[in-house]
Amino acid sequence: MNPIESIIKDYSIIILDGALATELEGRGCDINDSLWSAKILVEHPDVIEQVHYDYFAAGADCAITSSYQATIDGFVKRGFSENEAISLIKKSVEIAIKARDEFWKDEVNRKNRPYPLVAASVGPYGAYLADGSEYRGDYKLTEKELMDFHRPRIKALVEAGADILACETIPCFLEAKAIVKLLQEFPGVYCWISFSAKNNLEISNGELISDCAKSLDKYDQVAAIGINCTPPQYITSLIGEIYKNSKKPIVVYPNSGEEYDADTKSWHGHSSSGAYGCSAKEWYDKGARLIGGCCRTNPEDIRSIAAWARKY
Repeated sequence: MNPIESIIKDYSIIILDGALATELEGRGCDINDSLWSAKILVEHPDVIEQVHYDYFAAGADCAITSSYQATIDGFVKRGFSENEAISLIKKSVEIAIKARDEFWKDEVNRKNRPYPLVAASVGPYGAYLADGSEYRGDYKLTEKELMDFHRPRIKALVEAGADILACETIPCFLEAKAIVKLLQEFPGVYCWISFSAKNNLEISNGELISDCAKSLDKYDQVAAIGINCTPPQYITSLIGEIYKNSKKPIVVYPNSGEEYDADTKSWHGHSSSGAYGCSAKEWYDKGARLIGGCCRTNPEDIRSIAAWARKY
């Protein structure tokens, strides 16, 4: 059964979690690495578990796993065997499930909220390259090559017991199409597809979000369509474009509003939980039904969403 559909029929919104890497850094983890947060699966899995738990406590109805940059090729390049890589990818799901179950066993935590989902993060091919191409979509692969790249990780995540796949920060429609075609090999498995966008109308490689939404609307295994890892000022327009071209639930989890400098690998600008919570309310009013945060957001941002969302 479609896990998003089953929740939305009883609750009008699913609150996603916020940034994982931001929290890991804030807790002393060094993720300046080609494996990014997946590196912490090896070094400090307990810290990942605590971050998941803290997001549930803040109000999240869904934990997105630490597998965004966890790929078999990436782990093998770092000296792990293929079996070790598969085990680590599965571990990302197991950690999130453990945090969810620990949170849910306290009946106080169950009031006025659904049983939380564990969404297995499937980052784009560009994340594996670790060269910023997940924000350009300019890698030269065929649909089949993209399917072959994603297949073993998706298989491991499904086998580990994820409730849904979060196919996120996708920069080009070709990669989205490859993932959706690949999912036909996994009957009964659902995903959301969320693109990275560069402006009010276009995903990162310049294709129109409206065209992407229209094309994905016909696939039953696509449970939601949306945007993540994108500046908040573009989100309202992008929601409108998706809403006009698809009947699927809309998922949005943008950045905090700060700007990333790729040269210095640092963030600049300001954001506040209050402002983020207000923006999230506007996204809900425009039609988004899965709402959370991406880079530089934190549990306070999720708490600010829950403050108004639980009233619905």
